[in-house]
Amino acid sequence: MAAESWNAPSRRRRVIINTDAKNEADDQFAIVHGVLTPMFDLRGLIAAHFGTRRTDRSMQESRAEIDLLLELLGRTGQVPVADGAPSAIPDESTPAESPGARMIIEESKLAGPGDPLYVAFLGPLTDLASAILLDPELRQRNVVVIWIGGFGYREQPSGDRIEFNLSNDIAAANVVFDSGITVWQVPSSVYTKVSVGYAELSERIGGTSKLADYLITQLVEWNATHHAEPIESRSLGDSPAIGLMMFPLSGQFRTVPAPRFGSNGAYLAGSGHPVKVCEFVDVRFLLEDMFAKIRRFGREHDPLI
Repeated sequence: MAAESWNAPSRRRRVIINTDAKNEADDQFAIVHGVLTPMFDLRGLIAAHFGTRRTDRSMQESRAEIDLLLELLGRTGQVPVADGAPSAIPDESTPAESPGARMIIEESKLAGPGDPLYVAFLGPLTDLASAILLDPELRQRNVVVIWIGGFGYREQPSGDRIEFNLSNDIAAANVVFDSGITVWQVPSSVYTKVSVGYAELSERIGGTSKLADYLITQLVEWNATHHAEPIESRSLGDSPAIGLMMFPLSGQFRTVPAPRFGSNGAYLAGSGHPVKVCEFVDVRFLLEDMFAKIRRFGREHDPLI
């Protein structure tokens, strides 16, 4: 099989990635992996907010980071980008109108029985909840939602410790989990186990392109700025969403009745609609595929070596 055929799959998966891209240092890897995956028909990237803990412009900062990554990828203007809501929805009945929510609605209308739309949420569920509230028929369409968020079901929050993505819009999570839409949840008990070390990053992708060096540098700088203890690694916790969209069997799931979320992030009795909870991801497949695509990008588009 010629190498070129690997870049031209006969069937492609329609995908939207909703990302709080400047929140930490892992969204960047997931975005790049998604853009470089030939089997994805990437219908759009949506910039998501990440609360107000560090900035009052979190959605705008996410948008700027998306634009920077597309520039480094040489894809500026080639991938649709939309702004999501600048903050959480005010309550479970009130949507936050945004171009991102409208993108989800319009793309969902194109989904057919054999052609689902996959929407990955690497941050809060604000834009999906808003889309559902704006167009309730969305709940009946062939849409698969992959959410990186919530605690593991065998752990309960204590004190004011709430899983970060959930904490930025609990009302939105309740709207989505109550809706009956297809949800694949990747909780913190799983997404925190996708760790990479500085040495691995340097050896596997370092020096292969300006893009790769930016990915590594911004991760190291994030740790230096925000991590109080000695560290030379980070979990690429948003990346499982990409691996699961590529190959759903790379995850191990169990089905649970859809819960609701309390104000402290605890799981409460909810609608009971089935939700698939990921309990394991094939980290070898995920990281090797990402590293290979980033190295190949460097060879073909931006060689530094």
